[in-house]
Amino acid sequence: MKQESKESALKAFQIESDSILATRDCMDMESFSRAVDALAAAPRIAATGCGHSGIACRHFAHSMCCINRPARFLSPAEAIHGASGFLQKGDVLVWASRGGKTDELFKILEICRTKESLIIGVTENLSSPLAERSDILIPMKVTVETDKYNSQGTSSFVALSAVFDALQTAVLEETNYRNEEFALNHPGGAVGKRLNHQ
Repeated sequence: MKQESKESALKAFQIESDSILATRDCMDMESFSRAVDALAAAPRIAATGCGHSGIACRHFAHSMCCINRPARFLSPAEAIHGASGFLQKGDVLVWASRGGKTDELFKILEICRTKESLIIGVTENLSSPLAERSDILIPMKVTVETDKYNSQGTSSFVALSAVFDALQTAVLEETNYRNEEFALNHPGGAVGKRLNHQ
């Protein structure tokens, strides 16, 4: 490995750490609290985004299911071809986009608005069209992406994932979720063996 490659790799850890801390420091706790309350009470939760944001949304939906909050990832492509039927009045849609201008998400927001589903947005661009159409807006902050061209969705993915993990952690507390419930939901793997054979 070249020396430049080694230095870039080590620097990536610091860059991503800085973005997580910057996101924590810019957090609007009033909006965050409203989002937690909504997620804790929602009959169903959908999460949607494109690219790296979409991958983080898949993880978030899975995390919600782990703590007994029925959730699914809503593919932007499938959402406008019938999958939006998953969401009904009173449900919650979480969308994520660093720039808040992802064209594929606009139609989904229109559907949710018509259905009276609550919309939680996570973005760095608080004046973006998607941000303005959210009922609850959660900020994130990205100092810089880790690649030398500042183009790959690296730090932005990590910062978004940290926001989602913080939401899951808070919802777990709000709903008085017990580890025994996780043992039932997650009997597989090393975690399942540990939880079910204590």
